[in-house]
Amino acid sequence: MKAGRKTALIPGGARGIGRALTHRLASEGWAVAVCYKQSGKEAADLRKDMKTMGAAAWITQADLSDPAAAEKLVHDTEKRFGGIDALINCIGAYHRAPLLEETVADWHSMFDQNLHPVFYLCRAAAPGFIRRGCGRIVNFGMVNAEQQTAQPYVTAHYIAKAGVIVLTRSLAKTLAPHGITANVISPGFIDSGGAPPEELAKSFKNIPAGYIGSLDDAASAVCWLLSEDARYINGANIQISGAWGV
Repeated sequence: MKAGRKTALIPGGARGIGRALTHRLASEGWAVAVCYKQSGKEAADLRKDMKTMGAAAWITQADLSDPAAAEKLVHDTEKRFGGIDALINCIGAYHRAPLLEETVADWHSMFDQNLHPVFYLCRAAAPGFIRRGCGRIVNFGMVNAEQQTAQPYVTAHYIAKAGVIVLTRSLAKTLAPHGITANVISPGFIDSGGAPPEELAKSFKNIPAGYIGSLDDAASAVCWLLSEDARYINGANIQISGAWGV
């Protein structure tokens, strides 16, 4: 990682885990670039928070399913802050629908929101990482996607998240010779505001740890992967789930 202030690009950083991570890194002196698609109110609130903190922050809107928009986001961030030290892809919307009732449009949307932008962003950021001989990539999966079990109500979402794991491991092997790491964080039930309250309430009995994970649990795992302590961790899929789904 370069000396001095580090910069993190956090697509999906306006809400949930991404928002908690944005606050955490800004409080530790990182410059943060955040991209959102539809979370305008949350982004406006985050701008106020960053201003109050005196953080070096840039918050912008883009549809990252467009490869040109993803490339522009990376290049604009590099130009604004002089480079990117960490790319943390917190994007990953999902919806529930019985498999045979899934529409073609909704099926494609799961890949356009969960998998394709991750590739576009990592591909765009890689040349800058390679030039500097360092960099961290952290992508978000789903806790049991790697098991490839049946998911009749969120099939496309889980296929996309399994794809994120394969993509990340491929990036790890490709980029490791250049001093770059690429890892996956796979949350289980996290109290991030994304899951319906009734779904969280039902989950307690299935979580061996006996409680729902917090935003800090997930943010702390990401921060560890960004640290020098994790410099030899590459291609890992770290599950944040209290042993649920393992």
